[in-house]
Amino acid sequence: MSEPGQDLVVPPGPGLPSGTTIPAGELVERFSRSPGPGGQSVNTSDTRVELLFAPATSTAFTEEQRARLARHLVDAMTQGRLSVVASEHRSQLRNRIAARERLVALLREAVAPPPPPRRKTKPSRASQRRRVESKKQLGRTKALRGRVRDE
Repeated sequence: MSEPGQDLVVPPGPGLPSGTTIPAGELVERFSRSPGPGGQSVNTSDTRVELLFAPATSTAFTEEQRARLARHLVDAMTQGRLSVVASEHRSQLRNRIAARERLVALLREAVAPPPPPRRKTKPSRASQRRRVESKKQLGRTKALRGRVRDE
C-alpha cells in the first residue's frame, strides 16, 4: 500500500491486468474533527479523513475503465467525485491509510468486468427419471403407514 501523500497504487486484478497508479495530484484529502474515539484530543485534532477522487477525469484509467467506473459508482459519487471517509482510528495517519485502502477496494470492485451470463441448462432425462422414482418410492412408503387401532 502506498503512503499517504504519494501516488496511489492499485494492484493488478480483474479489469486491471497490470494494475495502475493514480497520481497524487488527482487525490484530494480533507481533514476534520472526528466524532469517534479519542477522548479529549478528539475535540482538538483533525483526525477524520475524507479522500476525494474524480474517476471521470483520471489519467490512470482507460476510456472503457472510466465508463465502467462511472456506471458502477454513480450512486456513490457527488458532483462527479467519489468520497471515501475514514474516522475509526485515533491517528490521522492511520485514517489516511484506511481511506486509501477503501478507495482501492472500491475502484477494484467497480472496474472488474461483469461475470459471463448464465447459460440455462435442462435436467437430463436420467435425473428426471431418478427424481420421479424417488417421489414414487416416498409415496409408497407413506401409503404403507396406517392408523393405529385401539383394541
